[in-house]
Amino acid sequence: MTSKPLPPPLSPTREAAGLLFISGQLPRGDDGKMVAGGITEQASRAIDNLAAVLARHDMTLDDVVKTTVWLTDAALAGEFNAVYRARFAEPFPTRSTVVSGLLAGDALIEIEAIAHKG
Repeated sequence: MTSKPLPPPLSPTREAAGLLFISGQLPRGDDGKMVAGGITEQASRAIDNLAAVLARHDMTLDDVVKTTVWLTDAALAGEFNAVYRARFAEPFPTRSTVVSGLLAGDALIEIEAIAHKG
């Protein structure tokens, strides 16, 4: 008998001290699969997914104050920055960008965020 793997031990969001902490958003489509295409398509979808989480809390991308972004390749940074600049308004959220492998092997990007409704 094989057992079904347990979900990861994390909360998708947590609220504390007037902040909303949002776990990493992958570029998954509505079907749960990674979207096709390169970093432009995947970054757009990961940000769409982040925006959807924010909307469930009556917030928007304008409420994001900090992001952490994981890219699988530093060479993707330029294209990613173009998507990010188009989706976030100035003053841009503070950001850390890490180049690393991801647990979801077919993802090129993952984005987590902290938001504050001001």
